[in-house]
Amino acid sequence: MGAFEHPTRKATDKSVGQLHAECAAGALADAGLSHADVDGFFCGGDAPGGLLGMVDYLGLKPRHMDSTDFGGSSYIAHVGHAAEAIAAGRCDIALITLAGRPRTEAGATMSAPPSAPTRPWEAPVNARLLDLYAMCARRHMHEFGTTSEQLAWVKVAATHHAQHNPNAMLRDLVTVEEVVGSPMVSDPLHRLDCCVVSDGGGALIVTRPEIAKQLKRPLVKVRGAGEAMKGQAGGDVDLTFSGAVWSGPAAFAQAGLRPSDIQYASIYDSFTITVLMQLEDLGFCEKGQGGRFVADGNLISGVGRLPVNTDGGGLCNNHPANRGGITKVIEAVRQLRGDAHPAVQVRDCALALAHGTGGWLGSRHGSATLILERE
Repeated sequence: MGAFEHPTRKATDKSVGQLHAECAAGALADAGLSHADVDGFFCGGDAPGGLLGMVDYLGLKPRHMDSTDFGGSSYIAHVGHAAEAIAAGRCDIALITLAGRPRTEAGATMSAPPSAPTRPWEAPVNARLLDLYAMCARRHMHEFGTTSEQLAWVKVAATHHAQHNPNAMLRDLVTVEEVVGSPMVSDPLHRLDCCVVSDGGGALIVTRPEIAKQLKRPLVKVRGAGEAMKGQAGGDVDLTFSGAVWSGPAAFAQAGLRPSDIQYASIYDSFTITVLMQLEDLGFCEKGQGGRFVADGNLISGVGRLPVNTDGGGLCNNHPANRGGITKVIEAVRQLRGDAHPAVQVRDCALALAHGTGGWLGSRHGSATLILERE
């Protein structure tokens, strides 16, 4: 019932806690609610001081709390968890927040914690985030003939959408040739295959249906949710698929829907290869056909058959806290409400999917899928 995306992309004058607070206030205002109404709170590892620190800072009095964290997809999972908690009577109005300042705090890196059981074996090879995604891209090319030009179409589609978003970090249109011609950062990924780094955040409000109907706002219903984890499988590694092969079918089964029913999709786009693989794994096309599916503008609203990331996504709009899951839900809500920019609004959008991958695609990650419906 409430969705808010912080407009800030570089927050030199705000703390992470303040960003969380401003996102919470924005989502509550969108829903027509107040802090006093919130009795459920959900956050991930980006929350300063952890769950208890944020609850205290925001002045909340929840009777249900959840700090599930498996990276950037956590906030998509939180929506499903909130719906379950509400159905179980644990809370009536749930607040979900995300915020961070990785752009201002430049130099911060992602690595496994010292206590990770796999660290003694993986640390010596110094695997970096970029390299772990590049390995997936190279393997997909080897197995299925995917090309750099096909990957580039994911970025091209993002720019076609971002040009209409006044808050997007990158609003200039680019061509396939420009993407492929940009500097190589980790073979075969080019600079323009990579997402932006931004400050900012977002928040969501999930409520009991009876309360939702009293708020006089467009109703967006949770139809299905699924989550999964993919790891190293004891060394039986296959880099050509993601955890979406499990989280997607679970969400579709709960919703009683098929991929062909979806009119709009928000897909986590940390890199162009991430989008391509997740579209395959979610069932929008067959495994190995992702390159053909994303090519020739098929992801552009008003042009292709599956509009994806109409806010510009992580490739062009923002990637707050290096965790873009919540923004995927926010844009899906905009589409279902009919609040997206007119140039990218999907006509009569009634069913949308939001999906995220949290962690590292080439090693271990969590996947979360959410299916939403306009009532």
